[in-house]
Amino acid sequence: MSILEALIRRNRVFAETRFDPRLRMRPSLNTTVITCLDPRVDPAVVLGAEQGEIAVLRNPGGRVTPRTIEQLLILQEVARANQPDIPSERHIVVLQHTQCGLTLIQNRADMLTSYFEVAEENLSAVAVGDPRAAVTRDVAALRAEPCLDGIQVSGLVYDVLTGLVDTVVPPREP
Repeated sequence: MSILEALIRRNRVFAETRFDPRLRMRPSLNTTVITCLDPRVDPAVVLGAEQGEIAVLRNPGGRVTPRTIEQLLILQEVARANQPDIPSERHIVVLQHTQCGLTLIQNRADMLTSYFEVAEENLSAVAVGDPRAAVTRDVAALRAEPCLDGIQVSGLVYDVLTGLVDTVVPPREP
């Protein structure tokens, strides 16, 4: 059986046993998690979220880049179009992790300056090699975005060796 066939078979089991057509477009916990593409860091599994509770944006390193902010703003507009009465309590969680593959290419300014949209001399400020510093930087970037005003933002680091998350930046009223 091919990988695709196995995935389709799993989908059929999902559709028969766990599919819920009542789920809404907006996550029930009014939370969006920004995290890495690394398969060890599945935010629903790591944070114990059920289907439909969180929205997830994944990218290399789980980083907040200008593109990430653009995606958040688009999702915000989709939410408004779908349900004009946006809940008052909304949250963004930046979830980065230890042993991130992005650290393996932190010397690749040719790639990372474009990804983060920064000049090479400013690349060290994005803290590619330090997940705690990166989370702090990325939460600050989100909190500074005026279009995200009114959204609580916090930052966590997931340890891939222990399975635990550590709160690096606690939520606060924006």
